[in-house]
Amino acid sequence: MRPDIRRLFVWMSVFFMAMAFLESAVVVYLRALYYPEGFDFPLVPMSATLVTTEVWREAATLIMLLVPGALVARSALERFAWFCFGFGVWDIFYYVWLKVLLDWPSSLASRDLLFLIPVPWVGPVWAPCVVSLGLIGLAVVLLYGRSKRPSGLVDKWSWALFIIGALVIILSFTLDPLMSSFGVQGLVDPTLMEESRSAALVNGRDYIPERFPWALFALGCGVAFAGLFRCYRRIGAGW
Repeated sequence: MRPDIRRLFVWMSVFFMAMAFLESAVVVYLRALYYPEGFDFPLVPMSATLVTTEVWREAATLIMLLVPGALVARSALERFAWFCFGFGVWDIFYYVWLKVLLDWPSSLASRDLLFLIPVPWVGPVWAPCVVSLGLIGLAVVLLYGRSKRPSGLVDKWSWALFIIGALVIILSFTLDPLMSSFGVQGLVDPTLMEESRSAALVNGRDYIPERFPWALFALGCGVAFAGLFRCYRRIGAGW
């Protein structure tokens, strides 16, 4: 791996770990206000203004994850790789800092509200950690592979596997909240998706996740890993 890439890994890691601390600090404040006895489902009612602020904070976080790679990368593929690396480090250390600050989660099986865009994502802590480790692995393969194979590293079949795998993983996080909140129609009606978010977060709808669709999650991870392995094979013996 090029020396400049190794140096970037160090500084990028420091930046994204610090960014994760800021994210966890916000959660510490929110839980002190709304969950003084500790976070759990069902969700406590929150004001519409605060929910909107949280949604925009998440959007801003995604932009912050994208910008460092955009500043240093020479190609769209490398920018994508740095985004994956940043997301993985940030998400893992988000839970590390929450454990340090709040002694939460109590276990990797603890249920968490993962994301709000475009609808609530729910799952056990171990699931986003698995995704994050996969994203870090993908970033390493892509960034190292670019030095061995400057072009053609990710072909159309690899992209197809990545996209399909990602969509299945996202479905595993969102299917139960969608179905529990307003039924099958919400899967195809964006208006109902927005209503679901309001019902769950503004009105404190009595949604309690009971069973994570781990088989669906495993399927998505398997498909995405097939794309990663395909990229690894295309690097050749130079690895």
